[in-house]
Amino acid sequence: MPSTQAPFGQDTVRREMEAAVVAAGLPGGETEAGYPKPRHQAGAAATEKARKVAALAARLSPCVVTWSSDDATGASEATAAKARRQFAAMLADLGAHGWKETTPTEDVPTKNGGVYVMATYKKRGWILNARHSSMGPWVESTAMATKASCFDSLTDEETSVLEDVD
Repeated sequence: MPSTQAPFGQDTVRREMEAAVVAAGLPGGETEAGYPKPRHQAGAAATEKARKVAALAARLSPCVVTWSSDDATGASEATAAKARRQFAAMLADLGAHGWKETTPTEDVPTKNGGVYVMATYKKRGWILNARHSSMGPWVESTAMATKASCFDSLTDEETSVLEDVD
């Protein structure tokens, strides 16, 4: 009997992440299919490594969805607390849409009075890792969903290349 379940691919994951971000009222940022553009250009010494990373990122882009809030520097304590509540609301919205929490979310205090939070969710072969940080005047939230089967087929060398990316 054919499955009546709708396909669950990159476009669906992107739409669900975008909807969760909007529902939570999180500021700025953009939900993107594929890897985000690097923030820093590699120097000449890193050219070969940069080429390997770029080739691997291009190959894996159909298996990745990312979102990142606009960096909020100079954020007040109230702004940081609001961003943390919005991050929790985003996770709750994802949970309401079938994403299952696989690692309990825990606020880890930082030395400077901030907080670091990591959450992992799964849905239909995709793994979503979300992170929220508030350290001093800086606040940022990010999420990256990856299709497990794409990453399961990586060689040890390819995995090493990804693990060494800044």
